[in-house]
Amino acid sequence: MSLGSADPQKSFKYLDMVTAFFAAILVTSNVASSAKIVDLGFSVFGVPMAFDGGTLLFPLSYVFGDILTEVYGFRASRRVIWTGFACLALSALVFFVLRALPPDSFWENGMSGGFTGSAAYEAILGGMSSGGIVLASLAGYLAGEFSNSIILSRMKLFFKGRFLWMRTIGSTLAGELLDSLVFVGVASLTGVFGWELFLTLVLTNYLFKCALEVILTPATYLAVGTLKKAEGIDVYDRGVKYRLF
Repeated sequence: MSLGSADPQKSFKYLDMVTAFFAAILVTSNVASSAKIVDLGFSVFGVPMAFDGGTLLFPLSYVFGDILTEVYGFRASRRVIWTGFACLALSALVFFVLRALPPDSFWENGMSGGFTGSAAYEAILGGMSSGGIVLASLAGYLAGEFSNSIILSRMKLFFKGRFLWMRTIGSTLAGELLDSLVFVGVASLTGVFGWELFLTLVLTNYLFKCALEVILTPATYLAVGTLKKAEGIDVYDRGVKYRLF
């Protein structure tokens, strides 16, 4: 197993697979975010617990982000982050164009009495095809994923590769906080969510995402160990400059 910086020309066995899952999680969770807000039916310190639908899946992107940075290093993780960004932007563009295209009259007036037409589209996918949720998603994603990757990379050097559980959870606490604040803040500023939901969504999203990171720590250990052995690499980002590009 080689240590140090990853060779950008090296062909990895599973990096493309991890990238594909990472991008799929991002796109799916952002569609779910605009589709439904779930009420958990209880409060914490007087704040009602509710979360947008994407919260069910989006935290997995941080687990994959941890695995990418830990195994392949920051530079490989940066490429995957931008790949995910491009996939997310493309999906938003497709929904935006689809929203703008003229509807079929039969579909618009309700096929077989079902809930169809522009009203149905707006109710379920309107957020994903509008500027507000897209801007919120992209801004929160970049802020959270890059901070998570950089912190994990630096902590790996500081702890000399030890205490993986501390590094994954610690980086997630920072990354998810930035992500939740930026995402809900921008979405509220652009009218996607009402300001009365700001504290509820930020707190619930943050607690849920961090709890999932803790719960999935054993799976993270298993994935990291398996990939390091399969790829024959364990990257330490010595001398790496943490740039966005």
